[in-house]
Amino acid sequence: MMSKVIAVILGGGQGTRLHPLTATRSKPAVPIAGKYRLVDIPISNCLNSGIDRIFVLTQFNSASLNKHIKNTYHFNVFSNGFVDILAAEQTPSNSGWFQGTADAVRQSLHHISPFEFDYVLILSGDQLYQADFNDMIKKHAENKADVTVATIPVTAKDASSFGIMKTDENNNIISFIEKPKSGLEEWTSEVDDQMKAQGRLYQASMGIYIFNRETIYNTLMNDPHTDFGKEIIPEAITKQKVISYQYDGYWTDIGTIPSFFEANIGLTDNIPQFNLFDKRSIFSRARMLPPSKILGTTLEKTIIADGCIIDASRIERSVIGIRTRIGRGTTIECSYIMGCDYYQTLEQLGEAKATGAPIMGVGERCYIKNAILDKNCRIGNDVRINGGPHLEDGDYEKYTVRDGIVVIKKTAVIPNGTVI
Repeated sequence: MMSKVIAVILGGGQGTRLHPLTATRSKPAVPIAGKYRLVDIPISNCLNSGIDRIFVLTQFNSASLNKHIKNTYHFNVFSNGFVDILAAEQTPSNSGWFQGTADAVRQSLHHISPFEFDYVLILSGDQLYQADFNDMIKKHAENKADVTVATIPVTAKDASSFGIMKTDENNNIISFIEKPKSGLEEWTSEVDDQMKAQGRLYQASMGIYIFNRETIYNTLMNDPHTDFGKEIIPEAITKQKVISYQYDGYWTDIGTIPSFFEANIGLTDNIPQFNLFDKRSIFSRARMLPPSKILGTTLEKTIIADGCIIDASRIERSVIGIRTRIGRGTTIECSYIMGCDYYQTLEQLGEAKATGAPIMGVGERCYIKNAILDKNCRIGNDVRINGGPHLEDGDYEKYTVRDGIVVIKKTAVIPNGTVI
């Protein structure tokens, strides 16, 4: 069955709600869990499901995403598998950028059409979940559906943030409403007893779709609309057999700084909702880094990636990314330190010490709480970053505050003694 599937992963737009993490990179290229990129999640879900023909559609701030995919996903010469990048391009028939999710796929169809496939699996590049697509494809084929939409039951509180699908007793989607603010009692769907007990009665679209080959061509080439969720799917419901595939696992859309922060910090739970230690691997770039070195640090619910040198006093409920250096006497609480792209040499470290300049990483005697430190930051000694609801939202030269979370911008240098 999986040999009949082509996967298309959407690289996303500008990602303004995730700024400043998307100032120089696209959303799928944002580092997560200290050693991965967001795009590794949908690619890994595909590979673990036996889907090894994957296109990634890119457009905005795509250089780092393209580089990561090129350096990461290689198949042996006897395999037909690939992870290929399809960048927005000018053609004789189209001189513009991708105008939306559906338009991105439409403009890429001429690259996909030479391949043999029966189904197109369309995924987002900025979601966190673990799914086996085999069952979803199987249900799609058994029901002789034209389109399948993956849905997840949500509560009335969350329903206003999603496109909500109304389904019948056979899981056929019969109507759709985008982010309803009232009248929710008319939009409940049949869910299992566990979901009912949790008040999760509304089927929210996950932005994951399966189209038959003929359906995707007929739909996109004969419909001028540009977005799947807001236009293509609602119209397909009135003309074609569109079914819901109910997913009941952990899933979150990484759309804002708070959602990104909570997803990463949640990985430090005793039994996290997103399990990094599952038998299904998360694939990413293989780095030849040394093991991390810890020097007298008290660690509590902390994830530490490869190649770190940590001499801190205490680290609690935090994620520490690759090549992170943390100085003596520093305390870090509830924070995500993304790490560094390279090591400073001993000569550079000695020069920085002699001049009092901050080195790459976190200095000595610092206190950092409720913060995200983007790649290659230099935090000086005696710096205090204390995020929380007492801080007003704002965008400053070296950092941004969103919902009490302090985001230190990529390559920012925070001088000794700074207080935020």
